Amino acid sequence: MIDPAHDLEAVRGATDRLLGATAAWGDATLGEPSRLPGWSRGHVLAHLSRNADALVNVLRGRPMYASSETRDADIERDAPRPLEAHVADLRESAAAFLTAAAGSTDWARTVTLRNGVTDQARRIPFRRLVEVELHHVDLGIGYELEDLPEEFVSRENDFLAERFAGHPRVAATTATTGDGRSWTTGGGAEGTPVAVRGTATDILGWLCGRRDGSGLTVEGGSLPALPPL
Repeated sequence: MIDPAHDLEAVRGATDRLLGATAAWGDATLGEPSRLPGWSRGHVLAHLSRNADALVNVLRGRPMYASSETRDADIERDAPRPLEAHVADLRESAAAFLTAAAGSTDWARTVTLRNGVTDQARRIPFRRLVEVELHHVDLGIGYELEDLPEEFVSRENDFLAERFAGHPRVAATTATTGDGRSWTTGGGAEGTPVAVRGTATDILGWLCGRRDGSGLTVEGGSLPALPPL
């Protein structure tokens, strides 16, 4: 069961960890490459701030972004700013998101996200949590997938397995951990079922495109190449 209040507290904690991690940075750090192709660390922070704004729009029934071009232009505009400006923007935009979400009452309603994707409003806090946690890892500053809260890892695996379920380019795949947790995904592509075994974190790395799957054991075929998120 999705609990928006619980997820909003998790967002608050994840944001505080991210802000704390930037305390030792200098402006030069922002221009260094992140783990996302073509993006500096400044791009990642700018995206996180603008994503908070965008999710406020969603909660208030407005378009998430004016357009894809506007979204990209805003990130490019903000990426080169000094660290102080990034930190202030991230803090203020995160607070605005938490305030807007805390004021929501109809969590069962359907909302529209980017590219026409729809979801229930109750899942918006978790979607924000995903942005903060995974992009913290993308900064490449010592916060790794192994540092993510265990509950988050399991729930994000649930979410991504559901997202790729039935995908026409992904063979039926079941990923299982040593403690018996499992996720089934794919199934839209021809081929024999694939069994994947590994830690929940390594499974997440594969599902979210942050790792190549080399830490996983695969039986029944090759590890499916997943479409980009």
